[in-house]
Amino acid sequence: MTSRNEQRLPHNKTINESNLMSKYTVNINGVQKTVDVNPDTPLLWVLRDHFNLVGTKFGCGIGRCGACTVHIDGQPTRSCLTPIVKVGQSRVTTIEGLHPSGEHPLQKVWQELDVPQCGYCQAGQIMTAAALLKKNPRPTDAEIDAELAGNLCRCGTYLRIRAGIHRAAELAVKESI
Repeated sequence: MTSRNEQRLPHNKTINESNLMSKYTVNINGVQKTVDVNPDTPLLWVLRDHFNLVGTKFGCGIGRCGACTVHIDGQPTRSCLTPIVKVGQSRVTTIEGLHPSGEHPLQKVWQELDVPQCGYCQAGQIMTAAALLKKNPRPTDAEIDAELAGNLCRCGTYLRIRAGIHRAAELAVKESI
């Protein structure tokens, strides 16, 4: 009898599909990186375990908390739900790649306003907010709340997060002048 992850081969041998590895070359923060993993490996674990990019956090594993948010071709994406095989030639940006020296307006403001409490969810909050500001440089409170509704903060710093996004929008306008 074979498990659901195994295939029966001739002569009663089996191959466990979960042990099949493949090489993937992915664009992470502007750098081509190669990894040899199972095709179903979530991008989150590739980033953390294989590329040592630990800013992206594991929260719930079902895409509901937002702690694992990265950008794939500029779109906020839950990396815990994204198998490496689906990444293809897309550009993946993590919190480490948002700005080379951590000087993105959101990163600066998060420190200036002391936005995080425990900080665990903040990479996902910042990545979601960065995508919002890219498409809407002057969001309203309602637009911020709607966009970040899928990002949970166990410490309840939502008002500071919203204030940080507004302040980052102001900084971004000043920096572009």
